[in-house]
Amino acid sequence: DLRGNAFNCDCKLKWLVEWLGSTNATVEDIYCESPPEYKKRKINSLSPKEFDCIITEFEVYQSLPYQSLSVDTFSYMNDEHVVIAQPFTGKCIFLEWDHVEVMFRNYDNITGTSTVVCKPIVIESQLYVIVAQLFGGSHIYKRDIFANKFIKIQDIEILKIRKPNDIETFRIAEDWYFVVADSSKAGFTTVYKWNGNGFYSHQSLHAWYRDTDVEYLEISGKPHLILSSSSQRPVIYQWNKGTNEFVKRFDIQDMEDAYAVKHFKVKEDVYICLTRFIGDSKVMKWGGSAFLDLQRMPSRGSMVFQPLQIKNYQYAILGSDYSFTQVYYWDAEKAKFVKFQELNVQAPRSFIHVSIDNRDFLFASSFKGTTLIYKHVIVDLSA
Repeated sequence: DLRGNAFNCDCKLKWLVEWLGSTNATVEDIYCESPPEYKKRKINSLSPKEFDCIITEFEVYQSLPYQSLSVDTFSYMNDEHVVIAQPFTGKCIFLEWDHVEVMFRNYDNITGTSTVVCKPIVIESQLYVIVAQLFGGSHIYKRDIFANKFIKIQDIEILKIRKPNDIETFRIAEDWYFVVADSSKAGFTTVYKWNGNGFYSHQSLHAWYRDTDVEYLEISGKPHLILSSSSQRPVIYQWNKGTNEFVKRFDIQDMEDAYAVKHFKVKEDVYICLTRFIGDSKVMKWGGSAFLDLQRMPSRGSMVFQPLQIKNYQYAILGSDYSFTQVYYWDAEKAKFVKFQELNVQAPRSFIHVSIDNRDFLFASSFKGTTLIYKHVIVDLSA
């Protein structure tokens, strides 16, 4: 006899709704007292589907005792790897998953000077790493599986790449490329192409614009680049099949001082997250001929606004040098991001998702503190 009880019809009561739907026992009518939307409603009229009891959160799983800038993940020899750029020691640090200790561990380094980006690219089962440095030039290494070490195979021309700030790799048709955003006053953001033996300068974009970020994406099935710059609005380039080069299309309006642009897709729609250090960072949606404003997020000291998809969950993470990092999740009904969780990361510069051993991790680089690894946890509140 359940009569006389004041039932709060939340996830903790989901089991009773499921039991009432499956039992043959005769049960008197019982009613919800709360929450307000269910008040005075018969419990046996509820469906388990009405209870949204699955939530997610990020929990600190492991900390790495060093500062970092870029973080990247790559698949190589049937395993997942992570590479972290450590600017103050000048190292690219390579991590792998230890299945016994259930932790990430360092297995190799590339040592340089003022390393800002360590960008991996696997071509025909061969691993290459583009190492961008502020001093001493930038270089390309390859993994020698017989010697079990990285070997420098190429220098990147120092006259064009003076102060690299970001690198993106991509493939168009059968050809591999990478592009370096150069942030110096006398540098050239440059596209490099793989010719079978090495990467060679293919096209220079944006001379002397002090580019801070480059993003590769496809819009309507066509390759594009978005260049962010400290001296003008973000500029969009489209790939021209005839000339095999990128051609400037237009810039993104009302986004002066955008430090970086990152993209994501929801079904077939293309969105971008634009980072501002001061002012409002933005989410914009491709409208067929231009990117249109969708949402603004207050920014204070933000240098990264990274969209990430983990399983079926779409997130966007807005870092801050002066306050907590804000994690947003995509609300499909509202078609916008909703504030979800705060993370305590000192001066974050990049976030990346790593999936391994049926676990999902979030790596958070830190320019001033400890590099953190979070585990993505799914919780059933009805359990």
